[in-house]
Amino acid sequence: DTLWDLAIAEVEKRENPDGDDDVKPGDVWEKSILFMGNKNGGKTTIILRCLEREESPKPTLALEYTFGRRARRHNTPKDVAHFWELGGGTSLVELIRIPITSHNIRSFAVVLVLDLSKPNELWTTMESLLQVTRNHVNKILTKLEKTNPEVAAEIKQRMWNNLQRDHPDSALVDPFPIPLVIIGSKYDIFHEFDSEIRKIISKTLRFISHYYGASLVFTSKSEALLMKARALINHSAFGYDKSKSVSVDPSKPLFIPAGLDSMSQIGPPPASDSDLGKMRANTPLELWKKVFEKTFPPKSFCDLQDTKDPAQDSQYAEYEVDAMRAQKNQELEQYKRNASKSWKEMDFDSD
Repeated sequence: DTLWDLAIAEVEKRENPDGDDDVKPGDVWEKSILFMGNKNGGKTTIILRCLEREESPKPTLALEYTFGRRARRHNTPKDVAHFWELGGGTSLVELIRIPITSHNIRSFAVVLVLDLSKPNELWTTMESLLQVTRNHVNKILTKLEKTNPEVAAEIKQRMWNNLQRDHPDSALVDPFPIPLVIIGSKYDIFHEFDSEIRKIISKTLRFISHYYGASLVFTSKSEALLMKARALINHSAFGYDKSKSVSVDPSKPLFIPAGLDSMSQIGPPPASDSDLGKMRANTPLELWKKVFEKTFPPKSFCDLQDTKDPAQDSQYAEYEVDAMRAQKNQELEQYKRNASKSWKEMDFDSD
């Protein structure tokens, strides 16, 4: 058993001390979800609302874990949803290998949170995170094809379940290998943008979501919008009914469950025919990227440089550890001064 298995078993034991001999392991719905996206994009806030926890969000350090439990009926075992959150934007993306494994790949989903208030970082963040995640999942599927081909085939077939048979876009899309939800956060700031800017971003995100077979929802701190995001996440986490409502008006928050959009409704990339004719692209995704980045050139930034030192964060303060660290820092500085002084006093032979 892993550490997480033991933790879940301990919680179940505490909540049901008398035990229940009639409960079978197969009766419990168990899913895992990885939240990733822009730094300070609102991932923690969304998780807390999904779990109905009234607490202030704190900065995410590397990869964090929590879980939620729901009972479908009275006196039935509670379903379990494992929530993983990747911090650091794109700087720590390699950590996705920890939560996504061959053991849970059948019950795993990804939530990508993109900060709508930072359009110049949007495509880079989306592309980096989804690319690494997809490569990792594909490696797992390649191994499963040798060890458990039936499961691998089931997962690959499920990628296309959101598209109806003979869908006209079948040749134009490339569904993500595991369920994907894309959340556009900070809609309250985004709503203040120029209407044409909003249209370009909304249209592009509609294309990305449809291309990857993902659900799309815009949200903010508004309770009504958070509830819509929560509905999509609860569908993946606890098997709640999938919403059939759709909102594609760019002047309003988008809400499009997977499989309910189409290329014909989205329309062509937001560029003139002459500009489109000059752009060379091998795939629809590449064409949309060129059009989007012409309006929103990607910023040259390094997430690693922006990562705060946890040792300086007050939320992780520990008196004895911090006191010892301060002492060692002083000793290090003294060593540097002595070494520098010794170096200057050394007499080098010119021969």
